[in-house]
Amino acid sequence: MNRPPNLLFMYTDEQRRDTLACYGNRRIEMPNLNRLAEESVVFDRAYVSQPVCTPSRSTLLTGLWPHTNGCTENNVALHPETPCFPEMLRSGYATAHHGKWHLGDEIFAQHGFQEWRGIDDHYFKYYSPARDRSERCGYHHFLIANGFKPANGQYFTRAECARLPEAFSKPAYLALEAERFLRENRERPFVLFVNFFEPHMPFTGPRDSQYDPDAIPLPENFNNPPGPEASLKARLFQRHYAERGSGGNRLDGEAGWRRLIANYWGLCSQVDTHAGRILDALDANGLRDNTLVVWTSDHGDMMGSHRIVAKCLQYEEAVSVPMMIRLPGQRRGRRITGPFSHIDVVPTLLDLMGQELPAHLQGRSRRALVEAGGDGRLGDDVVIEWNGANSGLAGDVIGKPGLPSNLPEWMNGYGTREEILSALCDPVRTIITPEGWKYTCSTRGDDELYDLNADPCENANLARRPEQQARIRELRQRLAAWQQRTGDSAPLPR
Repeated sequence: MNRPPNLLFMYTDEQRRDTLACYGNRRIEMPNLNRLAEESVVFDRAYVSQPVCTPSRSTLLTGLWPHTNGCTENNVALHPETPCFPEMLRSGYATAHHGKWHLGDEIFAQHGFQEWRGIDDHYFKYYSPARDRSERCGYHHFLIANGFKPANGQYFTRAECARLPEAFSKPAYLALEAERFLRENRERPFVLFVNFFEPHMPFTGPRDSQYDPDAIPLPENFNNPPGPEASLKARLFQRHYAERGSGGNRLDGEAGWRRLIANYWGLCSQVDTHAGRILDALDANGLRDNTLVVWTSDHGDMMGSHRIVAKCLQYEEAVSVPMMIRLPGQRRGRRITGPFSHIDVVPTLLDLMGQELPAHLQGRSRRALVEAGGDGRLGDDVVIEWNGANSGLAGDVIGKPGLPSNLPEWMNGYGTREEILSALCDPVRTIITPEGWKYTCSTRGDDELYDLNADPCENANLARRPEQQARIRELRQRLAAWQQRTGDSAPLPR
């Protein structure tokens, strides 16, 4: 019997789609991932299930929508009985998860992963009651063994880790552990998930000087901040970053934005270097021709588009991500156009690995299109959820989003405290059609409609145009049909 293919699944946290040459950006130095794209099936328009960490990851690991698996906002633990990808495989695989998890009990092996290498002790307050909060992640012990001590005497903060020399950074540690795992398991089938924390905030690292801020181009839609026709949530986000900045950078002028973007690019290049080490280890261990390789991210980052930072909005920069699959032995790249949803990742990979597809999965396998010779096109709608708070503007507590009793002065004029909370927590649903229409249906009337063919930067919201009302009615019907198929109960207007 032929040995089943291995899987190397690498993903980042907060990587925009347009950080790679295959998506049009040749300014960032990403030689390893650009080479991987030239040898892979590249999805032109890949979308997450929800543009924030925990919900998106829950879909990538389970093949279920966030509203189905319950991970509807950050720091909600994935239920122990909800099967993850390794638990859907026939026995015989060596399985490992290295890196950020963000689905509960952060540093403890679970959900079918036999080996576990955590990189962040930031989440101890969310551990389940039976877990020992004094336990520390593998990366902590790596730093201690190399002579570092946490400033607070307990655990290394994200800011501390970001200031370390690159040889002791999280990407370097993950590459070291992945190289070891591949070497130790080259004689048996394996599944290895590697999640890089970068280029996630705090948007600083050992490569901050790699790019000259003065040479950084601002996004094409930088000078189109959300206007009166945009959602209240988008307007609040834009004003928040103008007032507060991000990562120690003032964002009330172009210089601060260029500095922030330069740091972000440096983090992307840092990840590329250490992802390249892992890809080289595949080759060095003779594993290239029997290993599926996947690259994607859990969500994007606005990073100056519409003068906003981070995610949590339905704009393209936050909801679209790089996505590529290299088949065993593949040497030539191909493209798949049309919208692709992360909901289809788990069934597609299981199918490519010759595994049975569990009946509970909510996506569909795209194996035929991935394996077909030549380029291909997807012709289905994609839906993106938003649930909960996770705004970064409010005091988000699981299930209890809040705002300070005395609103910041800059929020004056945006509405009452209740209206602002309603906007931040609005459970919108977005549908993107193969024809290029993108419609966001809001429970509070903050609808948005964009023609991505004519307006890829989403500068003109067409939702209130009389000539578009028939189209909106049709798209609402398609969303209603999706809700019925998937058991979604978000109270959208009909």
